[in-house]
Amino acid sequence: MLTRYRMYRGARPADDPLPSGIRLDTRKHTKHCLRPTSDAVRDYLAAPNDEAWEQFAAAYRATLAERLESDPTPFDDLAAKARTNDVHLGCSCPTAKNPDVRQCHTWLALAFMQERYPAIEVVFPGGG
Repeated sequence: MLTRYRMYRGARPADDPLPSGIRLDTRKHTKHCLRPTSDAVRDYLAAPNDEAWEQFAAAYRATLAERLESDPTPFDDLAAKARTNDVHLGCSCPTAKNPDVRQCHTWLALAFMQERYPAIEVVFPGGG
């Protein structure tokens, strides 16, 4: 199963325990294949609105497609892990600047993986 979880700076709230399974940090500063680019995140968070989100989402989907075409191995490996384990994509969203988890790169990443790897179970936050 592939889903997402919220990462925190500092102590994790007691009412939001870490999920069990494989937790992967997919934020912009990592080397994960599903990370967004720093520029795209910066541009979106400078003025987070519907238009900025659409621009971010289009750019992010294009980035993932390019990465997959260039080197499918990390995507294939992630899908293989998700077939036999609970895999959680980590990000700090929701945040004050970006309070809607549906406007997080992890939501788009889940949709991307679901489309490209239909054999894996993908669970969106809140059942979305």
